[in-house]
Amino acid sequence: MKITGVKTTLYAHRLSRRMGDANSPSGRVRGTNCVVELETDEGLIGIGLGGGGVRPQIQGLVEGLLVGQDPRRGYGLWQRMVNKHFKGGHDGLINDAISVLDMALWDLKAKINGEPLWKTLGGSRSRALAYASGIESPLTDQQVFDWYAQMATLHGFKGGKLKVGLDQDADLRRLGLMDQALRRVTDRPQLLIDANEYWSPKQAIRKVREMEERFDLGWVEEPARRWDFLGLKRISDSVRSPVCAGENLDTLGDFLPYFHHRCADVIQVSYGMTGITGALQLADAAYGYELPVTLGGSPGNIHAHLATVMPNFMCLEVVDAESGDGVFNTDVAIVDGWAVPGDRPGLGLEIDREALARQTVERVPPGAGPSPFGRRPGAGLYEVRPSAAERAEAAKGVED
Repeated sequence: MKITGVKTTLYAHRLSRRMGDANSPSGRVRGTNCVVELETDEGLIGIGLGGGGVRPQIQGLVEGLLVGQDPRRGYGLWQRMVNKHFKGGHDGLINDAISVLDMALWDLKAKINGEPLWKTLGGSRSRALAYASGIESPLTDQQVFDWYAQMATLHGFKGGKLKVGLDQDADLRRLGLMDQALRRVTDRPQLLIDANEYWSPKQAIRKVREMEERFDLGWVEEPARRWDFLGLKRISDSVRSPVCAGENLDTLGDFLPYFHHRCADVIQVSYGMTGITGALQLADAAYGYELPVTLGGSPGNIHAHLATVMPNFMCLEVVDAESGDGVFNTDVAIVDGWAVPGDRPGLGLEIDREALARQTVERVPPGAGPSPFGRRPGAGLYEVRPSAAERAEAAKGVED
């Protein structure tokens, strides 16, 4: 079997709710994704999701390195892509392109084996502990409570993650609401918070300590800038809660200061870190330091496949418990707060071709990117609370 080419299709879709964080309290109602199809001469297709902004890089990697190669040699092909960009480094755009192609290669390999990816990987567990992640900054207090209550009662989630950072009084109040909602199914909810790099180390220490007076926090995520490993170390040493970090790093090399300085207590891993192959390497490196890993949000919750082979795996982020965004569906099911990968070959993703055709776009629509507003003014310096205009935009919900 040989790789013959690649097809990429960018599409836009409506989100299930308005989503935002400390950098975008007004939130967004639309998202975009890209279906990447790695084609072979025997008709099998490997599916990758993502990389909408790097379609030229994807095309160049396939035409220059992958065409004519056996897709079963995934590790070697991953190394070829990484080595190709050694001089300039494979962070940033090239990392995004390699990540989605590596995902498609793993999908192909498992399909060739006629089994789900978790079995091809040699998974020793059949499910992954999950938590609900609302990305709920634009929601009202009542909507925050309702969403976490629904995730608890309908899907069995016993943990949740709240976006924080701009208004300490509101954050404390909403933490209490999330706690109350999750207590519908457990007496000991896992309460996580995420500041999305908005605070300085000193701000983080002051605010987290106040939260810890009232709540037992499972972790504080990205309390300072991703590269400020000394600041993250200061926070970790100054609060009771574990520091969780790494979401916006790309490569194993980026994580070396975290390991060397022990500045993160929980390491964030995802297929966006140079692919599934890169994520597995990162998890192994963290295991060498006796550090737990958490897997971030993923399309169709496909990270559940990876969790089955990570001995230091802690929990998995779930942004939506349903099967997909209307263009694809997945056979990863959420059962009593656990993500359970199914038995479809490969990643278990199926594309609705008619829906994809209806929603295809030529470019990312305004405000539909993953972080359309960049870093918020005042970050790391002083609080800039949501403005009246931002609150009005957030109040529109998802219908406008």
